[in-house]
Amino acid sequence: MTGLYDNHNHSQFSFDGKNASVESSARAALECGLAGLCFTDHCDFFVPAMKASYEHLIPEQFDIPAQQKEIDRVQSILPGIRIFKGIEIGLEEKSRDRNRKLLSEHRFDQVTGSVHYLDDTDPFWGGYYKGKDWKTAYGHYLETILEEMSQLQDFDILGHFDYVARYAPYPQCSIFYRDFPDVTDAILEYLAENGKALEINTKTYQDYNGRTPELDRNILLRFRELGGEYISLGSDSHCPERVGDKFGQYAEFIKDCGFRYAVHFESRRPVMEKI
Repeated sequence: MTGLYDNHNHSQFSFDGKNASVESSARAALECGLAGLCFTDHCDFFVPAMKASYEHLIPEQFDIPAQQKEIDRVQSILPGIRIFKGIEIGLEEKSRDRNRKLLSEHRFDQVTGSVHYLDDTDPFWGGYYKGKDWKTAYGHYLETILEEMSQLQDFDILGHFDYVARYAPYPQCSIFYRDFPDVTDAILEYLAENGKALEINTKTYQDYNGRTPELDRNILLRFRELGGEYISLGSDSHCPERVGDKFGQYAEFIKDCGFRYAVHFESRRPVMEKI
């Protein structure tokens, strides 16, 4: 996996990163042959009441100066791996102004924009799916991505576009281009035209209660057809053991779709690495 970067990792500074640390994950990246990794700890200014009742978290924000200071410390003792400063910002209607303000006040190497919560619910805890069939649930999630990323604009990578399929209760456990061509085209066109990256989040493509979501190659082919250049690999790790997970497999997948490079970001600028 030499030359690849893991652009989506969580550390002790994320609410859900208690099993990871900047140092342990960076050491894991070094051991598995990655060229670098970025810590994208969570920032969601709005947390649905249903999630807060389970996890007692309102809202999810991390200490940005402390995270960046720790990254500098670890980088100083691990010169063999490049470590970048990022954030995973929650794309959500109620958070628009606060997201913009935060991003204007801090410097990052990379900003990943992701939808975790919508309609005052949380797909992880299952409430989002109640009363919806699979097509309605997935389609509305994609439409929310399109609306919220277009509102924020100030991001580098669209995170886990198929997150909604991970925890869904339906037999249909993957998002396929054929089922949502119009909204998928609109998302991919926006990314391509504005120099944003599409993330391949390898955490999605594992077993969840006997269901294994599939990455649809037609989405990547269509992205390339629309002029998209930037594909980002992210493990969405919350423990050192998952850093770089399945990167060899998905690097080949990307290559088979006609992409010769993956991307990471340094000071918000894209840097291409040959696959």
